[in-house]
Formats: sequence, structure tokens, C-alpha cells
Amino acid sequence: MKQKTNTRFLPKGLTILHEDRDILVVDKPAGLLTIATDSEKSKTAYASLMDYVKKGSDRSKNRIFIVHRLDRDTSGVLVFAKTEVAKQTLQEDWDNTKKVYIAVTHGIWKLKQSSIQSYLTESKAHRVYSVDDPKLGKFSETKYKVLKESNLYSLLEIDLITGRKNQIRVHFAEKGHPIVGDTKYGNETKSFPRMALHSYSITLTHPFQKKPLTFITNIPNFITGLVGGYERIQDET
Repeated sequence: MKQKTNTRFLPKGLTILHEDRDILVVDKPAGLLTIATDSEKSKTAYASLMDYVKKGSDRSKNRIFIVHRLDRDTSGVLVFAKTEVAKQTLQEDWDNTKKVYIAVTHGIWKLKQSSIQSYLTESKAHRVYSVDDPKLGKFSETKYKVLKESNLYSLLEIDLITGRKNQIRVHFAEKGHPIVGDTKYGNETKSFPRMALHSYSITLTHPFQKKPLTFITNIPNFITGLVGGYERIQDET
């Protein structure tokens, strides 16, 4: 049963897309961390939503659990569990969860629709990259198709088959088409207000109701504006 949102405790910058006794789904803005880092402990989606479910009471036993993460500069659908069992159930089925992203990359793609596969590993400096040896990395697959092009940029729909850290960003950068605004893998200065990567929709099986649920967000104007605008038809996915 979907719960009503109490706007008094609604975290700033976050939009709640769905809430019931088992899951909490939000639309995360760019610039907000999913969980704490060494340098940022409190200004996170996790901390804000923990306050939200506790409704301002430190004694409340309500809490949320991390199911997956979005990078700080990635906006869009983010799923949390409200029980340990729901978290485990969602994560065990995560490979079967359909995750669609929208991105704008530099340049014009030769192949307008394809799949990128590689084995990803991470350096001690926390930089993710592809390796040839399957024993040294985790298999990763990113499917994409070009939706619209301009002289400089390409708007892409991405079907994230596996969900490795920084996967989309690394795969596109290694193909010579880094995501616009990606200062880590695109070797850019901070010349854009944000990175042009958005978690557009997630379709999952509810951990207890066992029915499919799809959550869809609006594509930020900054992203579509890079290619002169784009109006998405809902049934494209």
C-alpha cells in the first residue's frame, strides 16, 4: 500500500516518487551524494531520508537501507529499502532490474546503437578502467542508442546491463565520447553546471508484493538543452 508523503519532513531537493512499508524511491538531484564520504558526512540523500523516515524522532526505529548508488553529479531514480529483508531481496534480483539512463556525450557516434563490454577494475586512486584479463576485473555491459545529435553532442538512451561503479562514464570515455561535464573521465575543466547523466527509469519487482513497478523521472532541461531540446515519448523504453 502506497503511503502518503508528509511534506513537513520531506528532504529538500529530493522528490519522493513512491513509498510503501518496504521501499522508498526518490528522484535525486545532481550534486547530492547518495551516502557519506570521508569529506562529506551529513549532506547526503541517505542522511536526509533517514531523518524523513524517523519523522524528526531520534528514538524512532524506522530506517532506510542502501540498495544501489548514484554518483554525486548523476540525477534521477534512486531506490532505498525500508527493511533489511527488502534490501537483500532487491539486491539479489538487481541483475533482473531494468535501469535506463539518459546521457549527453561529446561527439558523433559512428554506431548509433551498440553494446559496450569490458572488464572493469579500480586503481588505488579510485579511478575505474577496463582491463583485458577477466581475472583482474568484473564483467560490465552497457547498451546504448542515439536519440538525437547536434554538431557537438549526442543524446543517448542507455540500458545498464550491469551496474559497476562509474561504468557508463568509463565505457563512454574509453570509446572517445565522454559524458558532457564529466571532469573525472572526460578531462574537462568545470565548464558545465553538472554532468549530463540521468537515471531516467527503473523497473523492479517489488520485494514482497512480487509485482513489477516502474518509476520514471523527467529529463532535466540542462541535458536536453545540449542538443536543442528533446521530447521523450513514454513508451520508448
